[in-house]
Amino acid sequence: MYDLGVVWGKKSLGQVFLMNESVAIAEAAHSYGKNVIEIGPGPGILTKELCKHAKHVTAVEKDARMCALLRHNVKSEKLQLIHKDFLETSDEELELGSVDIVIANIPYNLSSRIIGWLGEKNMQAVLCLQKEFVDHMLAKPNTRSYSKLSVFTSLMFKVTKIMQVSKGNFKPMPKVDSVVIYIKPKGIGIDERELFIIGLMMQHKKKTVYNAILDSDSYLNMDRKVLGQLCSKISHRDERVFKQQPETLLEIARELKALLK
Repeated sequence: MYDLGVVWGKKSLGQVFLMNESVAIAEAAHSYGKNVIEIGPGPGILTKELCKHAKHVTAVEKDARMCALLRHNVKSEKLQLIHKDFLETSDEELELGSVDIVIANIPYNLSSRIIGWLGEKNMQAVLCLQKEFVDHMLAKPNTRSYSKLSVFTSLMFKVTKIMQVSKGNFKPMPKVDSVVIYIKPKGIGIDERELFIIGLMMQHKKKTVYNAILDSDSYLNMDRKVLGQLCSKISHRDERVFKQQPETLLEIARELKALLK
């Protein structure tokens, strides 16, 4: 049992702590013989299981209270603890070149940024995330939840649901259930400009492709009339953005990027 005593999660850090060892065991099953990064280990319930099976575990924790608790709860030569904000940690500090997988119950408020980081680094992961967030990740075209996150996830990763985790398995108890997923990069090269254009279109997802791009003129720093002329050359321009498959939106983004050069 990992008794938190008076050490509670900070809302500002999005902290909720997994307290069910069976969930941690299921997550750690993906760590056998691997070099693992854990983000936000908290009191160490998952860290302990990872250290049983992984080759090496690098745990990155921003909260000094949790670092002290982790050192008390988990004693292993396999464990390297970095007291730092994960998103401010360099590739060199993480020894990223030798890392095989990220396995973590990540702070909820970092979910989008961590998914973006994984895409940038082309890294596989097992993550416990809010169910609602996962629903948005996996949303299909022509549905209410279809979003920029849905498009990015579909283009960059193959996602497999491992298990649902009810909110009662966390302390303090969150308002929603969570889901453990495995994500594997597809290895598709998408640059920042293309992702930016897709994001602009999804901000106006109920409009036609033509109008969604035209209404992004200020973000593209383009004269509206000139941009309209370019938009008239784009395929699928008269179709609604939210009905388009992720691959189609990437095709449109690449067309526009070429026209904007």
